[in-house]
Amino acid sequence: MSSNATTARVLDTLGALDNLGGESRRKNGWMDARMTVSRVIGSLFLAGFLVYGVGFGLVTSVIGAPDFLSTLAAHQTTLVLGAFLMLLNTVVDVGKGVLFFPILETHGKRTALTYLAALLVQVVMLDLGVLALLMLVPLSQYALDAGGAGMAWAEALGGLLTKSNTMAYQIGQATLGVGGVFMAALLYRTRLVPRFLAGWGVIGYAIHVVGAIAEIFGLPISLMLLIPGGLFEVALPLWLFVKGFNASAMAGEPVQKHAVAGEPVRFAQA
Repeated sequence: MSSNATTARVLDTLGALDNLGGESRRKNGWMDARMTVSRVIGSLFLAGFLVYGVGFGLVTSVIGAPDFLSTLAAHQTTLVLGAFLMLLNTVVDVGKGVLFFPILETHGKRTALTYLAALLVQVVMLDLGVLALLMLVPLSQYALDAGGAGMAWAEALGGLLTKSNTMAYQIGQATLGVGGVFMAALLYRTRLVPRFLAGWGVIGYAIHVVGAIAEIFGLPISLMLLIPGGLFEVALPLWLFVKGFNASAMAGEPVQKHAVAGEPVRFAQA
């Protein structure tokens, strides 16, 4: 064998190894990006719970008293801080919807648009409710200045504003629940997450819609029916933190559960 032929073979071998290394690096980069996106979306799910939940707790601690208008001036900072945290949820939910959209769109554009639209309607309704709560601040000052009959009128209006927040919240949650059913159904169909988890989401969101609509019509059962969907929105981000979205499904490739090993297998696109 000539030295030229040997050199050519060595170069071919080195080229093949370099291509293999490049493919490995690309694969590792894709896996890192997949987990990063999965964890950011999971973080936004949990952040929404945190900021709105804490904000709602602060607001409730102020308006929960029967004569809260007369004492609101002393707790105004708490109310405003709570309202700010509730408004901060807008940024969190919009960010979640924007990041989730391209992943869902790969498998169903209408579902992706439905879920994003549901999130946007929800945050608008929640923000309207928070604005109603912030109107309590000038109203309480007016009530203190007016006194007497003015106080009674202001308390009635204050009750109306708090109920407006509750109604806006329930409408927003009903809308989110509808969008969530479509989103979870797509996760189930595509196996972006395990089917038991996605199926839990479909059922949880459907129950949540029923609870929110019942609350709108005066049946106070939404808190109990919120639990399954709420637990799903905690379990999903935990799964995304640990495992992330299914790599094949996230890439838009059809995924099927292996009949023996129980592992997802990848099929080539036609």
